[in-house]
Amino acid sequence: MESKNTAVFGIYKNSTYAESAVDHLIASGFSNNDISVLLPDAQSSKDFAHEKSTKAPEGTTTGVATGGVLGGTLGLLAGIGALAIPGIGPFIAAGPIMGALAGLGVGGAVGGLIGALVGMGIPEYEAKRYEGRVKDGGVLLSVHCDTSAEISKAKDVLKQSGAEDISSTGEAAAQAQSA
Repeated sequence: MESKNTAVFGIYKNSTYAESAVDHLIASGFSNNDISVLLPDAQSSKDFAHEKSTKAPEGTTTGVATGGVLGGTLGLLAGIGALAIPGIGPFIAAGPIMGALAGLGVGGAVGGLIGALVGMGIPEYEAKRYEGRVKDGGVLLSVHCDTSAEISKAKDVLKQSGAEDISSTGEAAAQAQSA
């Protein structure tokens, strides 16, 4: 089957639930390189700009040590970093979503996180819902899939592990909608 470059998204109430989901995804055969998380960085919200040596209002990204920030399975995900999203605050991201958010220049994007999520293929109404949930302490988790079987499996794992607002999006979906 040809590659669809599809991401399955879901929201978890907190990082404990998200970490359990990551454990289940890895046990189901997904690579930790295909799993992304985005969560508020509550620990450093007050002194983020000073301690991370970033220009928080400009949305600059910086590397962050996993010790004390993300533990357990979440700490093993690829590309962990800190983001400052204007108007929203500091976040921690890991996995492919980190590269996508950094590559889209979150700081310069009108709409901050919503603009970045829409740029990744998420419909605007879902991006707004995800932003609101993450701002309120939720954890956005996504799994990057290549086949329809992987998409189904990822949705099942997210549903069984307590995810809410589960959806999928990608190049194949965008092409189908425009046809």
